[in-house]
Amino acid sequence: MMTLAKRQQPSHFWVYLSPLLAIALTLATGSLLFALLDVDPLHALTTFFITPLSDTFGVGELLIKSTPILLCALGLSLCYRAGIWNIGAEGQLIAGSISTTLIALAFIDSNTGFSLPLALLAGMLGGAVFAGIAALLKYQFNTNEILTTIMLNYIAYHLLQWGVHGPLRDPNGFNFPESALFDANTILPILLDGTRAHLGVLFTPIVLVLTWVLLSKSFAGFQIETLGLSPLSARMAGFSSKKIGYSVFLLSGALAGLAGAIEVTGPIGQLVPQVSPGYGFAAIIVAFLGRLHPVGIMLAGLLMGLIHLGGELVQLELGLPKSITGIFQGLLLFYLLSCDVFIQYRLTTQPGGLLHPKKTQKVT
Repeated sequence: MMTLAKRQQPSHFWVYLSPLLAIALTLATGSLLFALLDVDPLHALTTFFITPLSDTFGVGELLIKSTPILLCALGLSLCYRAGIWNIGAEGQLIAGSISTTLIALAFIDSNTGFSLPLALLAGMLGGAVFAGIAALLKYQFNTNEILTTIMLNYIAYHLLQWGVHGPLRDPNGFNFPESALFDANTILPILLDGTRAHLGVLFTPIVLVLTWVLLSKSFAGFQIETLGLSPLSARMAGFSSKKIGYSVFLLSGALAGLAGAIEVTGPIGQLVPQVSPGYGFAAIIVAFLGRLHPVGIMLAGLLMGLIHLGGELVQLELGLPKSITGIFQGLLLFYLLSCDVFIQYRLTTQPGGLLHPKKTQKVT
């Protein structure tokens, strides 16, 4: 009989193998799903993962899709490394997009060159404030950050709906629930001709390097790691869990807010009801798929961006439902969590049956 036995030490082999195995199982299950939908699995997977990258425009779209996911995931990795379960990147992204819109609309008839930097900073501030609410509730009232950050997602969503249907709605927009188009000075410039790739995609490698330096080369990163691995050891060393917690919450929220700011000042150019197709939630999967390491998160974020991009393409070319993107994300998370069991446990064979008869005590 096969059973699971606790390992004395976590398996470093499975730490890196389980994400790859999870991806392989996701592709296998996706192939089966396509077959059940009477779609050629090979053609569907090619359309999903290869066709989007067949030209420069597709590569630009991948960068646009991956940027908000990566920014949110890098911020979340700071919280998770500190043992803080921030599930609110989606709400913090939306809060950032709303605060960015407030600044963009204030400068809609201005020719100043400061409107774009101010709008981006406002987005970071909006995300940080929204994350700060969860931090305040956790450290002042001892609430569970999982519950508060999840509920704050819904608050942010309804604030967005109220804004685009109310005070932020374009008075000349024929009653559509969206803000006025931003001024050209508040729009991120295009980097590559023939694509929609904008200046915002360069924020990702910058933030990635800074995150790596913070976690690997600084005393603050050491404090974050210590708190996440052993809160008791952090307390004995004199580290302030409250100070670290507030710091990672605010940094995570600021990066998610920056992602929201980049969305409304980049490909969208205005505030709309669906400013995010779930980038903040996808970032949670990316953070763990990348093992909370900046380089791993970068690779996982590009994969998740490709899933978003491929999901849209199979809708157009194969007539598959929009939910196919969510299905692939869910499968990836399910298999990742399942494969991660082997990090702490190993398969063993219990003696028994005809091949392994039980020993009997001899009576004398």
